[in-house]
Amino acid sequence: MCLAIPMRLIEIDGACGVAEVDGVSRQVRLDLVPEVSLGDYILIHAGLAIARVDQEQAQETLSLLRSLVDEVY
Repeated sequence: MCLAIPMRLIEIDGACGVAEVDGVSRQVRLDLVPEVSLGDYILIHAGLAIARVDQEQAQETLSLLRSLVDEVY
């Protein structure tokens, strides 16, 4: 099973960027989403941005993921 996490793009340097969620930042590749801008939410899978998503959709997904974590811990 694959899982993509919505993260907010906070830096862009060519085809690379830095995305952040809940205080955790990761370097990501932007090759598949060249139209993204700073502040956009992007789905990250294995260090690769695979799609741009709107903020509402990103927040809803993150909320669901957080609730799953809360149930486990």
